[in-house]
Amino acid sequence: MLKASRKFQVFAKPVGPVCNLNCYYCYYLNKKQLYPYEKSFRMSDDLLENYIIQHIKASDEEEIRFSWHGGEPTLLGLDYFKKIVSLQRKYKPANRRIANGMQTNGILLDEEWCQFLASENFSIGLSLDGPQEIHDRYRVTKDHKPTHEKVMRGYELLRKHRVYCDILCVVNSYSVQYPLEVYRFFKQIGTSYISFLPVVESVPSDEKGFNNLTVPARAWGDFLCTIFDEWIEQDIGIIKVQIFEEATRTAFGQEHSLCIFRPICGDIPVIEHNGDFFPCDHFVNIESRLGNIRDISLVELLESSAPKAFGQAKHDTLPSYCKTCEVLNMCNGECPKNRFIKSPDGELGLNYLCVGYKHFFTHCTPFVQAVAEQWNRQNIKQQTTMTQATDSIAAYKIHRNAPCPCGSGKKYKNCCMPK
Repeated sequence: MLKASRKFQVFAKPVGPVCNLNCYYCYYLNKKQLYPYEKSFRMSDDLLENYIIQHIKASDEEEIRFSWHGGEPTLLGLDYFKKIVSLQRKYKPANRRIANGMQTNGILLDEEWCQFLASENFSIGLSLDGPQEIHDRYRVTKDHKPTHEKVMRGYELLRKHRVYCDILCVVNSYSVQYPLEVYRFFKQIGTSYISFLPVVESVPSDEKGFNNLTVPARAWGDFLCTIFDEWIEQDIGIIKVQIFEEATRTAFGQEHSLCIFRPICGDIPVIEHNGDFFPCDHFVNIESRLGNIRDISLVELLESSAPKAFGQAKHDTLPSYCKTCEVLNMCNGECPKNRFIKSPDGELGLNYLCVGYKHFFTHCTPFVQAVAEQWNRQNIKQQTTMTQATDSIAAYKIHRNAPCPCGSGKKYKNCCMPK
């Protein structure tokens, strides 16, 4: 039986671009234009079953991971997701595990939803942009009403039912001015994992090449540096920040877990509500459509030359300016969708956020190097898990007289503290 030759993660969109919010910076709402004659964006029961079967067959991993995205997937209703779980159980091979993740705005979550998510071990990504004034500025309902209170209600229900939840915080031209206000809010509400996503929208008709919600590149770097400085002093081992973890991976020779920082991408495709297959969430357009799983199996699409060429193009189109950059291994040119400005030597294709990323990665490099040196002194293999790596980072900041994090019972200075 044909399996995918590399790990993959599909962003399945069983409700397409349909959402109950009208966030000003959302890049996916306009995907309805791809299907002008579509009356319902609900993935049909037969296609849902077909997709689940194909996904399970294509995966060669012990844990088969499903990622449900939108639009807003909870609009499909709880019964729809109960059906998903039932189908997964029906077709799951023996001795394999199913893991489900869902990205949601949290508006529709209630007790029944959270009981289900907890019982089925769903991992939830919750979209929350910070404190109320910042969040409500651009994350609004269809009639432009605020949403922060409703999202927080959903967040508290997830915590009550002990559903694993990480935060996806979109950073725009307004919120980028308030890094500590945003970060400290997440600390205050007990967040354990945060991903920051900068708004970057290229607008050809705009002389500057971006719209007024796009983060200024340098400000993005300042935002990350400011939060990093507080995190390193107060929160190592307590809060995980995705981009800080990605930077630290380079100290251990690990591959980036986040596609935008890998040299080659293309292994996180999208399946739309009707079965259409696209190579990336940011390239859901007519030109990038590679087929439909009703006509071509998922594994054949994954193994075809087109998505591989898409991913390889990220590497092959990297500007010369990037190839000599001292933090190339941390960035690798970031996402191709953001490569629309000229480099200092005039070559087109430099990432719009280059100045900001270079500022931040340079800023955190001494810390990353120090952690790597400590790790090497402890003779721990580089083929470590990210959890172990994070534990090592936490140890880097532990007081010399504190209990050693290795669990030996000794003081840190008498155990794993670097000599």
